[in-house]
Amino acid sequence: MSDPLEVNEKSETSPASPAEPQIIESDPGKAFSESSLDRTLREQYAATRQIGHPERKLDVAWKDLWVRGVGASAIYGQTMGSLFNPLEQAKDKHRAAALQARVDAAAAVDPSTNAPALGKGERFLLRGFSGVLKSGEMALIVGRPGSGCTTFLKTLANFRDSFAGIDGEVLYGNMGAKEAKKYPGQIVFNAEDEVHYPVLTVHETINFALKMKTPAPRARPEGVSAEAYQAESERNLLKTFGIEHTRDTLVGDEYVRGVSGGERKRVSLTEILVNRAPVVLWDSPSRGLDASTAVEFTRSIRTITDVLGVTTFMSLYQAGNQIYELFDKVMVIAAGYCIYWGPLQDARPYFESLGFECPPGQNVSDYLTGVTVSTERKIFEAVRADPARMRDLPLSPQEFLAVYEKSDVARRMKQELDDHLAAEEARAKQTAEFKEGVRLEKARGVWRNDPSTVDIWTQVKAATVRQYQLLWNDKTSLVIKQGSSIVQSVILGSLFYNLQYTTADMFTRSGTIFFILLFNSLLSMTEVTASFSGRSILAKHKSFALFHPSSMVFAQVLADLPILMVQVSVLMLPIYFMTNLRRSGAAFFTLWIITYVTTLSITAFFRMIGFSFSTFDGASGVSGISVGLLITYAGYLIPPPSMKPWLAWTRWLNPLYYGFEAAMTNEFHNVDFSCVQLVPSGGSYTTEGGNFACAVQGAQPGEAFVSGDAYLAVSMDFHHSHLWRNLGINIVFWIAFVCLTALAVERLKPAGSQKSYLLFSRQAARNADDADPADAEHGAITVLKKAVTSTSAAERRDAEKMKAQLQQADTIFTWQGVNYTVPVKGGERQLLNDVQGYARPGQLLALMGASGAGKSTLLDTLSLRKDVGVVEGRIMIDGRPPGASFQRTTAYVAQMDVHDPNQTVREALVFSALLRQPRDVSTEEKLAYVDTVLDMLDLHEIADALIGIPGAGLGVEQRKRVTIGVELVSKPVLLFLDEPTSGLDGQSSFKIIQFLRKLADAGQCIICTIHQPSALLFYQFDQLLLLAKGGNTVYMGPLGHQGRTMVDYFEKNGIQCPKDANPAEFMIDVVSGPLAKHRDWADVWRNSPEHTAITAQVQQMADEAASKPPSYHEDGREFATTTSTQLKLVIARASRSVWRSPDYNMARIMMIIGSALMNGLSFLQIDNSITSLHNRLFSVFNGMWIAPGLLAQLQPHFIHNRRVFEAREKLSKMYGWFPFVVGEVVSEAPWIVLTSALFYVLWYFPVFPVGISTNAYHAGLMFIMILIYQLFTLAFGQAIAAVSGNENQAALINPLFLGIFASFSGVLVPYDQIISFWRYWLYYLDPWSYLLGGQVVFSMRDIPVVCATTEFATFSPPANQTCGDYMAPFLKVVGGYLNNPNATAGCQYCEYSIGNQYLDSVNLGGKADGPRDIGVSALYMIACFVILFIAMWARSRPKKNVMKSS
Repeated sequence: MSDPLEVNEKSETSPASPAEPQIIESDPGKAFSESSLDRTLREQYAATRQIGHPERKLDVAWKDLWVRGVGASAIYGQTMGSLFNPLEQAKDKHRAAALQARVDAAAAVDPSTNAPALGKGERFLLRGFSGVLKSGEMALIVGRPGSGCTTFLKTLANFRDSFAGIDGEVLYGNMGAKEAKKYPGQIVFNAEDEVHYPVLTVHETINFALKMKTPAPRARPEGVSAEAYQAESERNLLKTFGIEHTRDTLVGDEYVRGVSGGERKRVSLTEILVNRAPVVLWDSPSRGLDASTAVEFTRSIRTITDVLGVTTFMSLYQAGNQIYELFDKVMVIAAGYCIYWGPLQDARPYFESLGFECPPGQNVSDYLTGVTVSTERKIFEAVRADPARMRDLPLSPQEFLAVYEKSDVARRMKQELDDHLAAEEARAKQTAEFKEGVRLEKARGVWRNDPSTVDIWTQVKAATVRQYQLLWNDKTSLVIKQGSSIVQSVILGSLFYNLQYTTADMFTRSGTIFFILLFNSLLSMTEVTASFSGRSILAKHKSFALFHPSSMVFAQVLADLPILMVQVSVLMLPIYFMTNLRRSGAAFFTLWIITYVTTLSITAFFRMIGFSFSTFDGASGVSGISVGLLITYAGYLIPPPSMKPWLAWTRWLNPLYYGFEAAMTNEFHNVDFSCVQLVPSGGSYTTEGGNFACAVQGAQPGEAFVSGDAYLAVSMDFHHSHLWRNLGINIVFWIAFVCLTALAVERLKPAGSQKSYLLFSRQAARNADDADPADAEHGAITVLKKAVTSTSAAERRDAEKMKAQLQQADTIFTWQGVNYTVPVKGGERQLLNDVQGYARPGQLLALMGASGAGKSTLLDTLSLRKDVGVVEGRIMIDGRPPGASFQRTTAYVAQMDVHDPNQTVREALVFSALLRQPRDVSTEEKLAYVDTVLDMLDLHEIADALIGIPGAGLGVEQRKRVTIGVELVSKPVLLFLDEPTSGLDGQSSFKIIQFLRKLADAGQCIICTIHQPSALLFYQFDQLLLLAKGGNTVYMGPLGHQGRTMVDYFEKNGIQCPKDANPAEFMIDVVSGPLAKHRDWADVWRNSPEHTAITAQVQQMADEAASKPPSYHEDGREFATTTSTQLKLVIARASRSVWRSPDYNMARIMMIIGSALMNGLSFLQIDNSITSLHNRLFSVFNGMWIAPGLLAQLQPHFIHNRRVFEAREKLSKMYGWFPFVVGEVVSEAPWIVLTSALFYVLWYFPVFPVGISTNAYHAGLMFIMILIYQLFTLAFGQAIAAVSGNENQAALINPLFLGIFASFSGVLVPYDQIISFWRYWLYYLDPWSYLLGGQVVFSMRDIPVVCATTEFATFSPPANQTCGDYMAPFLKVVGGYLNNPNATAGCQYCEYSIGNQYLDSVNLGGKADGPRDIGVSALYMIACFVILFIAMWARSRPKKNVMKSS
């Protein structure tokens, strides 16, 4: 027998801390404490009533409610082709017209006579809803996905912006929708997705919400301080939801490890309850919770509703009967029609009276939603046998509505609504008390119409604390930011080391000051990226009215103050003293305050850009152009006197210009610089008689020094009198940018108020033309007739045919003694404890347990996906250790639905099938199987829809089915599924489990974690592995018929299963709920005969499997396909993704166009003066500064794609790191060629005069250099992204390298002035030296130089000599020319006569320098690509496994 796998994966990380998050499994025994909640709430309620605080209650009524959504004009995803294709635009209009006709036809057959008029392109989402829900009542809203449940909840939540229009009336007490808009935090909508800062702990998240919702002292019990109130409330909430042990654990997300999924859901629920809102609308709040936790949560909501008189609406999928019975009323929605609204106890009898039977074991809520679906509903046999009853049986939503409107239930509900509306006095009193209660809870100083509870200072203070928590918990970014400042400062200090007060160092001194300001500006660009990281959280908090979004902006400003103080100080201290800037305290602190204020201003500027755009691509494009303008018009690259008038005005809006002028005048004021280049000098020339001049602007004839003030006045038009003025202007800029940012943030729409829609691929537009418009809530296509009469494609297929198509394998999978520990602060935590079990063909194994018990952890462990901590145990497939192909031949359906958003559903499945099915299977077979899976999962209707992102793409339920489909098309021999039904409705869940049942029957091993299964779903499983606290096994073995075997086990141990109880809910109650009876059920299992039998059975199965040939072919290959096939498919997908990202591409193109035009117009048709020689160099140098904008766009794109690769595709062994990198590079290359051509045309020809730009040799080589540079930037940016943890870290690393590249390129410091330590190696290692040199050489070689009037060194020769006679010896040695050689006074000397002399001064004088630089630049570009590949290889290396003998 082969040695079993002894996995011992040791994490390289240290014990977890807030910056190094860990997975913490919850204590299932600490479930929701309903009694504690009830007691706490009643005590709080009594205390508030005792002090005379009025009740905050609101009844909600709606009458003749019609909701209109947009048509389908926006359902075709844009591509780069469609943006510029007029034929495509015409087709869009034709499709919209055709769809409008279908929409109009649907409206025409509406049975209602009072339907409001539809606008162009509109359709009805909800039709004629009426009803009332009183305070203290709970309503359950049920319906199929896309039926209108979320639309109804959003409408009542007053989120009206997401719809085309709303007709009818919604009343909150006696307030209409318009007046209720003033109280957003009192009418709260909770979406089904968890949106939190992943790097904050549970305590920090909840405490922040409590600080924002702490009532004023007059609304709190006497003597209770705000801090005490917050501490007690947090303690009670954590205890109530059973998450006390997670208090100091990060919340986490799909990329940051933190609490479990169920615990994260409870954090969301806690945050909602902090609001104490009188009206709460919950959208699928139990998603991700186990059955027991979901029941306890709903009971808690029931308690809150009863005690506090909350009006509660809740939509639920897969609501068990225990949950269902907690509600007062129920609404059933089908295709936008309300087919039932009434008392809960009457709902089932009502539909049974119509002739629909509720099958045994089915949840009532699933029964109610299934009656409108032909494949789900079950009709009583007696009704089927009666033709008259069958004729009257409602089948369509319209028919159900017609029957309901005639029912006694509808009559009673109408009467209840009429009575409620007639009781105007009671409603007015309730509303008045509500308003008074809200007023009393507000802190003093909060405006009457302000929805916030606490004053703005409290908001800012709390938000500031949170901002520091975010910074502290992301220490890596903080260290990178401050560390890069120190490194840059030391390097530059040595580069500009010990500058002297001579004219030779005047330019270098200017470069030192400019770079001090520039580096901080580059670091500030990260604010654009950061502004998008928490935007969804900000929108959610705005919808809760937790605080004004602008308070977060002010908090960021307050957080900036000390952080930027440190940043400026660590940068300035080394560089200031190493470079020998003015040694006076006044000069140092003046420069420090100038740099600090300028950095504050520019930081606020980039933050304003970030928050002013709705998309990152738009913001990054504008920021890229902006950084070019800031640098170009700061006064360093182009001195103000040389600025072209059409763009010179931009400097007045440039904080960097004001900062640079102030800093320069601070350094140069009242300082005389010794002249090192007297004209003439050397030989017999002397300084006696004053017959000389200093060849520096601002110099006076006959003086051997230059006044710093004169130099700045003549060369730059800078004046010391502007210093403090400029400082004040930058302070005003800072305040203005902060205020504009605050205004932009306040315009942010609250979460849930945005329109949602489905996107179709244009390549499949013909298929999409036949589809109806997207539902406004989920993006789901709802074709009315198909929603009612469609039959599941999977059910239409013959079972034997399916079995023939599926992978046939008798795979035996066993595991024994599996333990898993992770490092935590202060030691280790064991998450799995001696778990054993098996899975075999023909059987479905369910992994169950309370939320956080270790189900997902066990699944990850068994699938060999753990890379943190230590895994020990024997994991075997067919009695053998898993081979190289294990992860490829097995499938893993994760909880998180991670996909490339620019793929269609079909493309995603085809991509997976082609890469993961064996290479000996033909492409035709693979594609045929994709169609099979599309049918099985009912995905054909949306097969050509883009996956997209939430709100602009597939809905939650559709996305889950795609995730399952992507894995199933691989024909796995072993299938792992982590909560595949989470977030799905009962019917969709049942279809998926039925499908899994058929897969198992076809011979596949299936292991599946599952939450909240109905009895019908639970009965589909054969085996059960039940886990309790700490990953301990409570039961492993067969379920038996309808779970009887498992129930018998618990009954044998003293726990009776109640009659008609759902066995799935019963066993969770035993493990962690009220039936636990404080017994250690894990210990009971270990000492049971069943445990002994299973232990022997697992060993026997492993031994028998090992003695037989393996059930599948272990080919030893890590990947199913060849590298060439992977390359072809991955490149095609990556290229298609970029093509379908017009926002991304257009932002890049517009940034390039803007930068080129700005550069071209700034240096338009430069002449041949000395200043223009500098300008040629600076124009090329300015063109290099497209890099920050390009990096800001391409790095987030790369990192997002890398996350998709690492989160799913790498783990599934779909393809390797090499094809991924090649795909990312190749997909970008055509666009780099395009942007290079655009930049070249818009910059090269405007800047360089005829003679240079029309020289084919020079022009061609210049384009090659531009193309090489942009390819180099692509490779460099992707390499940085490959080694960075996230977008923000990449953005922080960029300035360090860009600063070094710019500093040692020979521009800021001429080659001869670079200290020898750096000159002879780092200058030659700097890629920008060659990228700049190759362009500069071709723009200057052999051109004649003609000095401008201000550029001549003016002096008089000795008496009786002409200028030519006097200067002849000097000109032979030094060069240059005299403008007036025959003059006897006022000699005008120009230091250069030909461009080659200037090239000599910048170390580019050799004729071969240009071609050499092109070749070296190409080598650097290739080197960066090599580094990129090495970085991804290093990142993708598999963890080492320690193999031990059994």
